[in-house]
Amino acid sequence: MTEERPNGVTLGGTPHTVRGPILAVGENAPDAELVATDWSRIKLSDYEGKVRLLSVVPSLDTGVCNAQTQRFNEEAAAFNEDVVVLTISADLPPAQGRWVNTNGAERVKVVSCHYDMAFADSYGVHDTDYRWCQRAVFVIDQDGTLQHAEYVPEIGDEVNFDAAVAKVKELAG
Repeated sequence: MTEERPNGVTLGGTPHTVRGPILAVGENAPDAELVATDWSRIKLSDYEGKVRLLSVVPSLDTGVCNAQTQRFNEEAAAFNEDVVVLTISADLPPAQGRWVNTNGAERVKVVSCHYDMAFADSYGVHDTDYRWCQRAVFVIDQDGTLQHAEYVPEIGDEVNFDAAVAKVKELAG
């Protein structure tokens, strides 16, 4: 059975249970299958050899998640072709597709873990009270090693953009 952490995250100060382990820098990053806005399947390992920034949000329909995805889309303009930025949420792919079309996100690939929540369980971000993801950001190097992990303890708070972007730039050269 997958580990559960009561009080693993809060939403407006109310505790929620989170399923999955807290990953540590230096660990091999788990592979996971995700669903793109066109319902195609991708795996994190499809981007092996690239630096991967995983921006995890509860729902693109909220202000903080929208802003996080827009910010990483803007930051991605400075990254070279050896970097991929994925925004991952449990939103359904059609909703994600509408968000992408409305917001013109061109540098971020928006994908869903809704189908089986396996990504959320593997990365320790599965908020089981709402069946969405705890806000987090991960950076995985070209060899598949986790180089940065931030779990945001209050869902409404922002990630540390500067730390994640600095790690990507350090790894991508």
